[in-house]
Amino acid sequence: MSKSMVECREIHQFYNQGKQNELHVLKNVGLFIKEGDMICIMGPSGSGKTTLLDILGCLLRPTNGEVLIDGVHTGELNEDELAKIRRRKIGFIFQQYNLIGSFTAIENVEMPMRLAGMSRDKANRRAKKLLTSVGLGERLHHLPNQLSGGEMQRVAIARSLANNPKIILADEPTGNLDTKTGQMVLHLLQDLNKKENYTILMVSHDLRIRKVVDKVINLMDGKIIKEERV
Repeated sequence: MSKSMVECREIHQFYNQGKQNELHVLKNVGLFIKEGDMICIMGPSGSGKTTLLDILGCLLRPTNGEVLIDGVHTGELNEDELAKIRRRKIGFIFQQYNLIGSFTAIENVEMPMRLAGMSRDKANRRAKKLLTSVGLGERLHHLPNQLSGGEMQRVAIARSLANNPKIILADEPTGNLDTKTGQMVLHLLQDLNKKENYTILMVSHDLRIRKVVDKVINLMDGKIIKEERV
């Protein structure tokens, strides 16, 4: 059996717990994602996609249930230990890019490595290599406001790879991009999955993603209603 990279068991998430208008966002969600999988969670707005991604990324603790990342039971970890899991095992890509506006492309990619304790020279060399690999070798010293949306997303992808994580979590990675640029970003993620064996989990409304993933998980009203290989 293939190695489990991301697993959740009987996940429930409540907001306003104990109050009259309690919201049950996720309802008994279970997932098993193998090493090297490329998966998309799809569903309408309000279905719980981003909440589930936040839980799988150790950004949010579930109200109930269990999450394992690369075999580690995250519910047993304190906040410092969770931060270490995020830093070492998970790379994040966001719809809004989340780049630091006053940092150049290379400084944005260097940042997670420097926070992890890597020397400036080593972080600089790796950041340059990563940006070149996503086609931005000529944009190293550009600020985010000097880059197109597609270029900013490629910086974000390079940054997600900075600490050589095992898992990439992407929240609407094509959401702010035109059709052509979105397709290019999807092919870049597909290459990372097929050639480098990154485990990639995305949430999206974008039906084009079905063409590049191994499996689609459909979420509705906080429940998984269907899983399909594509």
